[in-house]
Amino acid sequence: MSDATHADLNRILDRQRAAFLQAGPPDLKQRRTDLRRLKAEILQRRTEIVRALNTDFGQRSERESAIVELIPLVQSINYMIAHLGHWMKPERRHVSAYFQCGRAWVVRQPVGVVGIIAPWNYPVSLALVPLATAIAAGNRAMLKPSEFTPATSAVIDEIVRATFPAEQISVVTGNGDVGAAFSALPFDHILFTGSTAVGKKVAEAAARNLTPATLELGGKSPVVIAPGFSMQRVAERVAFGKLTNAGQTCIAPDYVLVHENDRDAFAAAYQDAVKKLHPGGYVGSPDYTAILNQHHYERLSGLIDNAEAQGAQVIRLGSDSATDHVLAPVLLLNVTTQMAVMQEEIFGPVLPVLTYRTLDEAIAFINARPRPLALYYFGDNRVERDRVLKNTVSGNVTINGTLMHYVQDDLPFGGVGDSGIGAYHGKEGFMALTHARGVYRQGRFNAATLLQPPFSKLTDVITSLILR
Repeated sequence: MSDATHADLNRILDRQRAAFLQAGPPDLKQRRTDLRRLKAEILQRRTEIVRALNTDFGQRSERESAIVELIPLVQSINYMIAHLGHWMKPERRHVSAYFQCGRAWVVRQPVGVVGIIAPWNYPVSLALVPLATAIAAGNRAMLKPSEFTPATSAVIDEIVRATFPAEQISVVTGNGDVGAAFSALPFDHILFTGSTAVGKKVAEAAARNLTPATLELGGKSPVVIAPGFSMQRVAERVAFGKLTNAGQTCIAPDYVLVHENDRDAFAAAYQDAVKKLHPGGYVGSPDYTAILNQHHYERLSGLIDNAEAQGAQVIRLGSDSATDHVLAPVLLLNVTTQMAVMQEEIFGPVLPVLTYRTLDEAIAFINARPRPLALYYFGDNRVERDRVLKNTVSGNVTINGTLMHYVQDDLPFGGVGDSGIGAYHGKEGFMALTHARGVYRQGRFNAATLLQPPFSKLTDVITSLILR
């Protein structure tokens, strides 16, 4: 699989657009068939997928690959197959008093060719769920996987080639220059998942073509723990969310806000929870994932060193391996906002803990920062919970847990502000990648005659009723 050239990208797009215009949008039966074929090919190559993920990460938990990559992907495809018929039905709309003899409705029309740019952290599900969504919406698609996961990208290419003709779905690979050229193509819609910094570049490139963009970004997703909440319970669920994929998750808990009286209890409970999750350690563990590469390992190590140099208490919860890029979980106490770890998304198994005195103080802390992709609240008091939800803005929320909003197929997934634009998953994904086409069918009676005698007086009456 060789890297695509600029000429390749333009040729594939032209070919797909011509095929879309010639064939027209696929019907419900064809879309369901395509989704089933995609699912079957994924399941048939499950072993290859898991092996490729392990190759790219150097150490990728097979269990995690099944739970966080394959299961959400297959469930999402199943959900689309089950609900696609309802989504595709024309929706009747109201007709105003003047035009009651006519009919109005909305149809969801495929936009054409969708460009999909996938990230490296979940290189299977975050490539193929958007692709399945584009197929469900009746579109053709070009998919660019991350250059940092070449083994996985090769398997994805094999899956697509075995399932679809190139004029329907194509996978293109390449480095950042290819990614930039891909973003600049005049797609009918572009869906990008990745960092906020790169997302801004994608949005800028798309804007030159007036291409609508769905941007799934990231940010610093906070955990708010209400006073007196069970620390064992919250620690177990935060540890799960933080250590899944070694923290290389866009919706991973980024930092904790806990009442100052509960900080030490949380710190102790978190250490216990981490040990229970990984009693055998981390280096060489079949249940723990390595950091993707040397660059990110050194970046995370630098965040820890920077925090320690500024007075943070660093609690290391296991042994590392720089050679294998395995970073054991780290808990940071006495954290300040001036530390680098609070200035950027962590994207690793490092958890800063900050304290608050009142819930309003915690809310103000969140609101003083860019809007996060996820927010996690732990507490049983409904009034306090509703206050946090009402007075903060984030992409999605899980209450008394972490990550679980992502796998709810009937919930939209997306950010707001710096954490993203637009949403996909389920019905919202279908709607994002289709055009709401309004249709009006005029009846036998010509409404224009209301403006002429002998209907002029009746028109005046109707007008006075509407404009009163």
